[in-house]
Amino acid sequence: METLQFQVEIASSKELVWLAWTQTERIVQWFAPGAQIEARVGGSFELYFDPANRDQMSTKGCKITLLEPMDRLGFTWKGPDDLAQIMNKEGSLTTVLVTFAENNGFTKVVVEHAGWGEGGGWEKAIAWHRMAWNQVLGSLKSALESGTGELCCAPNK
Repeated sequence: METLQFQVEIASSKELVWLAWTQTERIVQWFAPGAQIEARVGGSFELYFDPANRDQMSTKGCKITLLEPMDRLGFTWKGPDDLAQIMNKEGSLTTVLVTFAENNGFTKVVVEHAGWGEGGGWEKAIAWHRMAWNQVLGSLKSALESGTGELCCAPNK
């Protein structure tokens, strides 16, 4: 089975990039308009692309599978509704691993998406996710590098 891999370098600290992935109030600013993130193994990693209908166009039921603060984040994943019959059933969820590495003021984010099946529409799912992950990482980069808003600043502690 193929593992899709995507990466981006962001002119931001690793802490801010990590928080953008692991805090509900931050992930809604660049990934999806609604979310429920519980930053713990077994916690929710749910994104709602239509917050008014959390049962469709969402990752409802997806969970965090790996949490190594500031370094690695793993979670289960669902595709869009038109791919639901292929990849959104309990036994056929794919997995995502995001790694973070900081060097000279930049943070390299690597997304590895695995668990793809073969035949029966999986090629369409893979093609869709190639496009989607590139857009998502572009959105993250733009949001963090804009120099405005909550994402570019450390939270008040």
